[in-house]
Amino acid sequence: MKTIAELKAIREAAQGSKNIYEGTEKEIRIVVGMATCGIAAGARPVLNALVDEVTRRKLNNVVVTQTGCIGICQFEPVIEITTPELGKVTYVKVTAEKIPQIITEHVVNGKPVEQYTIGAYKK
Repeated sequence: MKTIAELKAIREAAQGSKNIYEGTEKEIRIVVGMATCGIAAGARPVLNALVDEVTRRKLNNVVVTQTGCIGICQFEPVIEITTPELGKVTYVKVTAEKIPQIITEHVVNGKPVEQYTIGAYKK
């Protein structure tokens, strides 16, 4: 590469080939932190409970996925719920037992469960 034009051409080619998740307008995304710290703190049962609850309720507009480190290891297990109306809400110290309440209140009724969010915890 010797010119700015060549660099721009490479950039355009790369952008055209990348696979970016964009979702749909009404889709709700639930991301579970599944790095080593999350798994050690109990993220796997949380992920399983989320998938079970979403499936049981037939919530077709909800996508449950996992990610690596979210960066707040002291608060694991961590889940992030992103909705078009509310944006991203981060839940911390989540257990499988809390999932039905979080799904009912936040995902179905659109009201975050404040006492489980990161804003409710102090260091």
